[in-house]
Amino acid sequence: MTGMSGSDKRPMTVSEKIFSKASGKSVKAGDFVLANIDLAMTHDITGPLAIQGFYEIMNDQEDKKVWDPSKIVIVFDHQVPADSIYAAQNHIMLRKFAEEQGILNYDVYEGVCHQVLPEKGHVLPGDLIVGSDSHTCAYGSLGAFSTGIGSTDMAAVFATGKLWFRVPETFRFEIKGKLPERVYSKDLILHLIGDVGVEGARYMAAEFEGPAVRALSIPERMTMSNMAIEMGGKAGIIEADEVTAAYLKERIPDYEFDPYWKSDEDAAYFDVRHYDISDLEPQVACPHNVDNVKPVSEVEGTKVDQIFMGSCTNGRFEDIKILADIMGDEPVAKGLRLLVVPASRTEYMKLMKAGYIEKLMEAGAIVESPCCGPCMGGSFGLLGAGEVGLATSNRNFKGREGSAESFVYLCSPATAGASALTGEITDPRKV
Repeated sequence: MTGMSGSDKRPMTVSEKIFSKASGKSVKAGDFVLANIDLAMTHDITGPLAIQGFYEIMNDQEDKKVWDPSKIVIVFDHQVPADSIYAAQNHIMLRKFAEEQGILNYDVYEGVCHQVLPEKGHVLPGDLIVGSDSHTCAYGSLGAFSTGIGSTDMAAVFATGKLWFRVPETFRFEIKGKLPERVYSKDLILHLIGDVGVEGARYMAAEFEGPAVRALSIPERMTMSNMAIEMGGKAGIIEADEVTAAYLKERIPDYEFDPYWKSDEDAAYFDVRHYDISDLEPQVACPHNVDNVKPVSEVEGTKVDQIFMGSCTNGRFEDIKILADIMGDEPVAKGLRLLVVPASRTEYMKLMKAGYIEKLMEAGAIVESPCCGPCMGGSFGLLGAGEVGLATSNRNFKGREGSAESFVYLCSPATAGASALTGEITDPRKV
């Protein structure tokens, strides 16, 4: 559905347009709607509870089938390969469910769900997507309204293909200027989160726009949308443009760009904030909240025990290349552990063919197969009591990457690369 029928021609945000399509009527922010879901994603941590809930809902039905198996995707990424008997049993359960229902299941460790779905062509502008993971908002980088839901809500989606929503207000971030050298979209999104706070955009669609956003590649936009949840956002959306179209054409040969999926000129917003990023410093989120953001110059010299380079936020080829290029031919600092985890098998292969995997391992890094890894404090790479971690991931809550007595700082790939050389938080512009 492109455009709205009838006499309602009022200006709409892109989020209002998507919910109007999904509910079959013209809606505005604040309306409650029962919306049709275009795509549902679950993974190996949240999927088992969703399946249990689905069978409870369908208990009195003779045909216990999901509403549309072609619109559901399962990804194994959080505890892979299985790191416990419990995880292995969950994997068995998910494989059985996918086979019985005819659902596409990426169970051979393709990578992190939020990288795999866009990469494999599952995400389109104008889609309404739900995933039982809070960083599902990452797909907004391609112009979809994409949001995280709980496992019980996912059970309802499996059964009906619909879900109730309150159409969110939109918080628009207008960003101009050019990112300075060795300052990246991760620094930008950390700066925005630090400015508005962890609840600044609570249950809103964070809409990132302006010349600076248009200049970003899709991988850079993915980083932005991924972290909208860290300012409380229901979604983090970037209107589709020719950059989006080129990305999708590579994956969906018959894709045709539709200019409808953007906010109208006079659309109503909850708030609009303007930023000029021409002088933006590299940013670091300090323990134990993502909005505790400071310029790198204020935390330089902080000793680091481990650096985690990866996650759905910054685990792509472009991110890891930044780290490796900054490190050059120098080794990892003595006493420091550098863990590198590409976000998908595809990204891993690109890095390997370009020689970066070998280069990083020769420097002393540990390179793991694609998965969430240390990001959620599972599988491997946990921090011990008193240890300090620096990560390119998206959260630094107490205990997030191991001991509740450890400390996690968040940064860009460039800051991670500079810090890997020195063993302490280092301004990448000085290397």
